[in-house]
Amino acid sequence: MLPQGQPDRYHPALVTLHWLLALMLGVALVAGGVLLENTPNTDPDKIFMLRAHMSIGVLILLLMLVRLVVRTRTARPSHAVTGNALLDRLSVVTHWSLYAVAIAMAASGIALSLAAGLGPIVFGGSGDPLPADFWEYTPRYAHAVFAYLLMALIALHVAAFAWHQWVKRDGLFGRIWFGRRNSAKHMSRNKVA
Repeated sequence: MLPQGQPDRYHPALVTLHWLLALMLGVALVAGGVLLENTPNTDPDKIFMLRAHMSIGVLILLLMLVRLVVRTRTARPSHAVTGNALLDRLSVVTHWSLYAVAIAMAASGIALSLAAGLGPIVFGGSGDPLPADFWEYTPRYAHAVFAYLLMALIALHVAAFAWHQWVKRDGLFGRIWFGRRNSAKHMSRNKVA
């Protein structure tokens, strides 16, 4: 049973942002870890790949901030209850950590870009070569650490989804999917009608 007036689903804007950000984070992590990491800085295609990666990173940062604002200004379902206090607390910590690490990842990417002077090279067409190695810049280490943390948090998030969906079978997935939002007040009226 839902507390009075609490919806059974997240706001459609949050649902949209969740899935859009999931896709964008996946693309950014794969592009950064596979394509960018394995392409030498002397390869002419590296600038195009960096432009795409950096653009997606800034967009992720902006959308994460929008998502935080929407989350604080819209009604949402109560936290999921598993019957285990430790797992319930871990769920809350994991969700907030996803926000924090994704924002920190984008911020470390911006810091790396500034330290390496990438703006004029990647977006301004200055013709200057890329630095020989991005590992010369301290923010590159933070960017890598945040990438691994983000991948671990995403894996934990997906594992929790699988457990709820196929082991517990509690329909939790429906809360972050599209559909009509019902509140306890609305649902009780529907039962009477």
